[in-house]
Amino acid sequence: MSTPAAPAVVPGHERSTRDQILDAAVICFAHAGYSGTSLNDIAAEVGIRRPSLLHHFSSKDTLYGEVFERLLSDWFARLVSAIDAPATGWPKVEGVLRAGFTFFADNPDYVTLMRREAIDGGAHLGIDLAAVLRPIFDQAAEYFQREMDAGTFRQQNAQQLLLTGYGALLSYFSDAPFLEGLLDENPLSPAALERRSAHIIEFFHAALVPT
Repeated sequence: MSTPAAPAVVPGHERSTRDQILDAAVICFAHAGYSGTSLNDIAAEVGIRRPSLLHHFSSKDTLYGEVFERLLSDWFARLVSAIDAPATGWPKVEGVLRAGFTFFADNPDYVTLMRREAIDGGAHLGIDLAAVLRPIFDQAAEYFQREMDAGTFRQQNAQQLLLTGYGALLSYFSDAPFLEGLLDENPLSPAALERRSAHIIEFFHAALVPT
């Protein structure tokens, strides 16, 4: 599968060198990992020299940390918007699932990067990634439990339900090259993404909503 292109540039709105470096870093770190990526690789992706990159980011650690800061900030913003919507019950769950799926579809390299860091236990970030995500996880589990206790949803183990959703969403994008061999099509094509999104929505509706 070809490497995803950097974000499109809107005419009249040229991306700054700093933003271009961050875009290139996401691609390089996602595809080669932290250890397999050098600042020279990222500079070459942008089309600049290493000293120019170091003018914006003093080290690989600094750049990697900012890549993740932008990743988590964008993801949290998308989730918070869906969570704060006035919908309740199943419409809220569907809205959050669609928001998460759309974000990952728009940023598949982010998913690969997140999975790499989760496997490494946040070693390259110097932070506990699970601790950063734990508040959202707990908030979601509490919401599901309230709705189950109210009879809106079927009784399930809320934490296990969230882990199933985590795997269903993230693994599809991080494992796209492998899935392409199973499906004989690009799993990130619009048609394949539409089918996958519909399946996830239907799966969780069947698991949660009483008939």
